[in-house]
Amino acid sequence: MMYKHLLIVACVIISLSSCVDGAYYEKNSTIPNQSWSYDNIQKFEVDIDDITAKYDIYINLRHSADYDFSNIFVLFHEKGKGLKDTAYRKEIVLAQLDGRWLSNSAGGVYEKQYLAKENIAFPDTGKYEFAVEQNMRENPLKNIINVGIKLVKK
Repeated sequence: MMYKHLLIVACVIISLSSCVDGAYYEKNSTIPNQSWSYDNIQKFEVDIDDITAKYDIYINLRHSADYDFSNIFVLFHEKGKGLKDTAYRKEIVLAQLDGRWLSNSAGGVYEKQYLAKENIAFPDTGKYEFAVEQNMRENPLKNIINVGIKLVKK
């Protein structure tokens, strides 16, 4: 009898957690030939309709198991009404010191979601542009599959 109650509670928790994604916006772009060059800046336009809300902004990154580095440096750009056109240099750590990948994996593809900005409020409604640019010494950067952003409305 007790196991039946635990099973019901577990099912309810799983179903509720799977419905609460919180993504206000999410888009990922495929990197042609898994070869990300400096001039291939990934741009994303987001329409903000609520200036009272706070948002977390994530950088999404998918790479293959053949990626040569334990991290990646990117420039994260933002611009829009009431914002200064700004670029932030971000380091996204992808592997532990022993070489084990830190990201979720499926079939040799590793996915990392990096919190780039937290609890931001937009000064006005309208369109905002975010961009992600690779900032490593190697150009083009091999074995990068997708790059994207995700905004979570709090």
